[in-house]
Amino acid sequence: MEQPMDRFAECFEDLPDPRAGNALHDLTEILFIALMATLCGATSCTDMALFARMKAYLWRDVLVLKNGLPSHDTFSRVFRMLDPEAFEKAFQRFMKAFAKGAKIKPPKGVIALDGKALRRGYESGRSHMPPVMVTAWAAQTRMALANVQAPNNNEAAGALQLIELLQLKGCVVTADALHCHRGMAEAIKARGGDYVLAVKDNQPALMRDAKAAIRAATRQGKPSTITVDAGHGRKEKRRAVVAAVPQMAQDHDFAGLKAVARITSKRGTDKTVERYFLMSQAYPPKDVLRIVRTHWTIENSLHWPLDVVLDEDLARNRKDNAPANLAVLRRLALNVARAHPDNTTSLRGKLKRAGWNDTFLFELIQHMR
Repeated sequence: MEQPMDRFAECFEDLPDPRAGNALHDLTEILFIALMATLCGATSCTDMALFARMKAYLWRDVLVLKNGLPSHDTFSRVFRMLDPEAFEKAFQRFMKAFAKGAKIKPPKGVIALDGKALRRGYESGRSHMPPVMVTAWAAQTRMALANVQAPNNNEAAGALQLIELLQLKGCVVTADALHCHRGMAEAIKARGGDYVLAVKDNQPALMRDAKAAIRAATRQGKPSTITVDAGHGRKEKRRAVVAAVPQMAQDHDFAGLKAVARITSKRGTDKTVERYFLMSQAYPPKDVLRIVRTHWTIENSLHWPLDVVLDEDLARNRKDNAPANLAVLRRLALNVARAHPDNTTSLRGKLKRAGWNDTFLFELIQHMR
């Protein structure tokens, strides 16, 4: 276990320690214990301190802990004071090293952008404005690539900051209509990526021209693709149509825009729903259906486990930078757990197993080599 700790320390050694010079506990050791505790299901700073005491025998040959074990106040103080931007950079260094050790290929395919409210992380008297974390989700590897707290709860601005942290060559960025604007398209193309962005009536001129292009394509008999999915007690039929729009990029000053798509979906006797998308490539209809459906794995495979497995919606860390920093820590823990090759055990099962079985806990972090 010493080697993973050494690699962990290398990733976090450049993280500025915001505490006074006479702080009793080493910052890297605190963060290492916090990650290990989260991998075992800890959901608060109190849990982290309890984990440190209950697993004290694990640290004897790994950590120095010259002033003993950190208390829950120490964990809380550290996460409140850490610079979220610096912590996020350390997160990315860790994931780069971890991916190399775990032989995880660089992200390709769909990169989904979406925000998630930290529902109980609001400041006193501001329950209507909980902080929002925006995450870039690699659907192929099912891992969070980068995270940004939305400045002043402006998710669109946070997403633009997030794009600047990513290399997007070979990737297709997907996002909902909130992020369908010129700045996002330009930023994605500048980082080498493509995009499939939902467009709604919040962009009336774009929506009008997208509908007109689809109507023209339909009249011309352009091919479409139909899929039928059955699951969760319902049957859904989806159809995609794609139309090239060589003039829209210039007409709307929308970087890289080459095609639009319409997906119609119908569940049972429900009303047919139409959704429109702007695309930087004229993807075949079958690929559009796949890309759009893949986008929603960020809800099912990231947001849902954060709430159900790690109780993020119930987390009451509210002061200073704690909500953002602990949100990043939770995403880091899920990445590490998901990288373990045991595909027969759920994420909840992996975290419980790590808490009950030290050997399995060590296996989770052995990729740090």
